[in-house]
Amino acid sequence: MAATGLRRPAAGEGPTFRDRLHARLAARARPASGFLAQPEPRSIGREARGRQLLAGNLLFAGHLVEAPGVPPWDLAPPDAAWTAELHGFEWLDDLAAVGTPAARDLAQDWTFAWVLRFGRGRGPGWTPALAGRRLIRWTHHAILLLAGRGEADQKAFLAALAAQAAFVSRRWRAAAPGLPRFEALTGLLHAALSLGGVASRASFAPDALARSCEREIGPDGGLATRSPEDLSEVLTLLGWAAEAMEVAGRGCPLPVTRAMERIAPALRALRHADGTLARFHGGGQGVEGRLDAALAASPACGRLAEGAAMGFRRLAAGRTVLIADAARPPTGATGAEGHASTAAVEVSSGRRQLIVSCGAGRGFGRDWRRAARATASHSVLMIEGESSARVARPGPGGRAPLEGGPREVRAVAAAGTLEVAHDGWRSRFGLTHARQLRMDQDGRRVDGADSFVTLDDADRAVLARALRRAGADGLVWALRFHLHPDTDAFAGDAGETAFLTLPSGEAWTFGHDAPVALTIEPSVFLEAGRLRPRASRQVVLRGVLGQAGLRVGWRLEKARDMPDFFRDLR
Repeated sequence: MAATGLRRPAAGEGPTFRDRLHARLAARARPASGFLAQPEPRSIGREARGRQLLAGNLLFAGHLVEAPGVPPWDLAPPDAAWTAELHGFEWLDDLAAVGTPAARDLAQDWTFAWVLRFGRGRGPGWTPALAGRRLIRWTHHAILLLAGRGEADQKAFLAALAAQAAFVSRRWRAAAPGLPRFEALTGLLHAALSLGGVASRASFAPDALARSCEREIGPDGGLATRSPEDLSEVLTLLGWAAEAMEVAGRGCPLPVTRAMERIAPALRALRHADGTLARFHGGGQGVEGRLDAALAASPACGRLAEGAAMGFRRLAAGRTVLIADAARPPTGATGAEGHASTAAVEVSSGRRQLIVSCGAGRGFGRDWRRAARATASHSVLMIEGESSARVARPGPGGRAPLEGGPREVRAVAAAGTLEVAHDGWRSRFGLTHARQLRMDQDGRRVDGADSFVTLDDADRAVLARALRRAGADGLVWALRFHLHPDTDAFAGDAGETAFLTLPSGEAWTFGHDAPVALTIEPSVFLEAGRLRPRASRQVVLRGVLGQAGLRVGWRLEKARDMPDFFRDLR
């Protein structure tokens, strides 16, 4: 199974004063006596990335540092996200995938250098989520890390494991809701089940994990963060926890099993036909192979609750899948990675992505991370220069939740149709956005209509004031459809049609009925694991809004000479 790291903490997030205090206290914990059972790795990484680490090319959080033969702990980190990914130790998966003596030696050198420098409760890696993530990797790869090491190294390793378990047992409640808290508790659970002398300090871990499942996994199988990738990682963690409890001869708590039963069908609804996840609210398309493994290991009896999957709606027919964001964006503590993407869509055909969101910018620095959250980075109607929800100024820990977003979102779905409306622009411009979508039964055509409307006299007065403030330039609207980088596109001569071709040779046309010409403009695709954003393009309709509002009809149609099904070889 290919794998990379779990979700990274927000840039700038690091140990708090209480984290540092409890880390020093935890360093006094009695060392673990040894492993109760032979640990077995449950996650294997990417061999290519492991070989890059062997060559001294350290690519973390979108930053490449070339330092052959230099321990990463001796390097000046480019930013806090780079540091967090390094201290999370997911790179052990990649070195394990290489599997050579050189890879083993590098994994041991870096790990024992960490133990020597940070193992006594010092440094930036002592947050509940990062410590939980390390506990998982250290127990998974203990055989790799201890092979050929002397008694002194083994004792130091076990002491560092016990210290981290003691720290997480004290601080897991301080982890942010959602994925970070599940990381902390799953790591603690692994330590309690694997290490002698630790179980007494972490005996509550299974019950705490069960309570977190009851509180944080909704009836629809979703998380409050509304990130599909977050949800996928949580299912992976729960699967690892359940397997570890079974191996240790302990039954899995019923709330954990039931949470997995709810999550699995929700994730199936959030996947495109190529197996990747919809790219919303800080989540990317997911690690190749990881979700398949998690779904295969999850209980098979779960069914999707009626209505939306974590606030998303899905239309599917033939080879075509459309996924729409049809709920309010996350707010408060759960909205630190939220996107202003209400009513945005993604469309795929077979194993090819066609209409996309730009993605998560976490791995490309602070500016890209912020830009990726804006409405302009999604395939939806907007007022140019404004997002349906604004990103607040960063607060403590670098977190910047959304504010001023939609207060009410309505979604109505029927066979092959979906209507979404929200008031994200109503307080500023008096406008309500409504989007109607319809997919033919064979999946060869998607019809859409986007509208800006005023609902009452008060709305019309707000719009009139906004138009006066805009002056002669007026309020410019833009309807965007971001294309996957592998999609070729060119506009027709009259500006009424765009011709889209997928790498498979499948051809689609985009048309509209607006009194404006469409343009093909540059865009970006923020893909995890790459050093730079990928260049892509977008189909854009742009015009000036009047007092009467706006209605734009559009269609996405497969070329008539294209067969319904054909072989698509990569």
